[in-house]
Amino acid sequence: MLIPSRSSIGYALHLLAVMISLICIPGCTSQIKEAGKPNIVFIMIDDLGYGDLGCYGNRFNLTPNINRLAEQGLRFTDYHSNGPMCTPTRAAFLTGMYQHRLGRKFEGALSGKSQHDQGMSSGAITIAEVLKEAGYATGMFGKWHLGYQPPYLPHDQGFDEFRGLGSGDGDHHTHVDRWGREDWWHNNMPEMEDGYSIDLITRHSVQFIKDHREERFFLYVSHLAIHFPWQGPDDPAHRKAGTSYENDKWGIIPDKNNVRPHVKAMIESIDKGVGEIIQTLEDLELERKTLVIFTSDNGGYIHYANEFHNISDNGDFRGQKGEVYEGGHRVPCIAYWPGKILPGRETDETILTMDMYPTFATLAGAKIPGDKHLDGVNFLPVVLDQARLPSRFIFWKIRDERAIRKGAWKLVIIGEGASELYNLENDPGEKNDISDKYPDLVTEFLKAYDDWHSDVSDHATTFEMDLNN
Repeated sequence: MLIPSRSSIGYALHLLAVMISLICIPGCTSQIKEAGKPNIVFIMIDDLGYGDLGCYGNRFNLTPNINRLAEQGLRFTDYHSNGPMCTPTRAAFLTGMYQHRLGRKFEGALSGKSQHDQGMSSGAITIAEVLKEAGYATGMFGKWHLGYQPPYLPHDQGFDEFRGLGSGDGDHHTHVDRWGREDWWHNNMPEMEDGYSIDLITRHSVQFIKDHREERFFLYVSHLAIHFPWQGPDDPAHRKAGTSYENDKWGIIPDKNNVRPHVKAMIESIDKGVGEIIQTLEDLELERKTLVIFTSDNGGYIHYANEFHNISDNGDFRGQKGEVYEGGHRVPCIAYWPGKILPGRETDETILTMDMYPTFATLAGAKIPGDKHLDGVNFLPVVLDQARLPSRFIFWKIRDERAIRKGAWKLVIIGEGASELYNLENDPGEKNDISDKYPDLVTEFLKAYDDWHSDVSDHATTFEMDLNN
């Protein structure tokens, strides 16, 4: 069993996470028993900012179907992706632990150029494998970005059926990746399809629900949108097979100072697809037997490479995709489950992507292997019983940027710069650094980070050694 040193704070965090994931907060036991073992639909959008949806304050993008989920479900206001980029968050979702435990390459985006022959090892036990063992049919449609070819595709990681792309960005019309490779798979075989990516992902997701209506299922809907190329359904195709687009990866953008219209078209297309999925559940009378979670893998781009501007909307939060300020990782999240979740609720509980793993496993009555490390915590009591979770340290790290959060307090370190301390309750936009007023708090947070970093680094080393033996 891989566990951190007993002398580190990481060990205490590990025990706390396991205890919370396995023991319900008082009052929720009957709720879970009554809930039964539902179907689970997890919808992850790519690069969707906190303020990109109508139900999160956007007045430009029309998102009636997603707004309806919020109106009839639970809206999270303090939900965070595990990383401010795609690969890290997806690794954390599937494994229920900090992505850093899998090795340094999962701290950032997995490169299709230098890491095309690499991916997430089968030694990492995914939530799909756990749910499959519990009797669930498992399907994944859309963007993977945890490996570009077998044996690193979803079909090797617990998903019965997969259709989509292995890479991090493909042309939404031609499905050609940044390096000019055709990139659309059916399980472990390339199988190109005609059609707009959002429409294809939605169509396969709907069919999966229909095919498994008589059994329990876990459906992972992983949209490539709104990641570049920024192409709405009516925008032109851009990439052709055999041509590299490393220096021309964004699509055909007539006005580089205003990318927003293309993104708006993508968001509204996603909303239409979400509506089709929910309508399918209702038509099959499955809506009261299905938990639907809608979220994003990281914050949105506001600008890119000092060339493209007015792209996405992160609300009032500082920063954007790739950064550890709030705009890089505080994202929309909605839980929808008619008859189980009281409609129109909001929660300010701090939840991360990795928390999905123990929550889904608990709902399914699934057995988590005894040697499986979990950093995520079961937040089902928040969803069903309006409970509060114990306070915990949480961490972000990408390149030379680090952030440590506990309660309302957040410490940010950029490169070799000084530590910046913010109280998010009073200053959610991270505008006023108050580190000079609370030196003891800064010291405590830095110590927590050092212990955590040592813990996940040791785990990654042991994990990689075990794979090589």
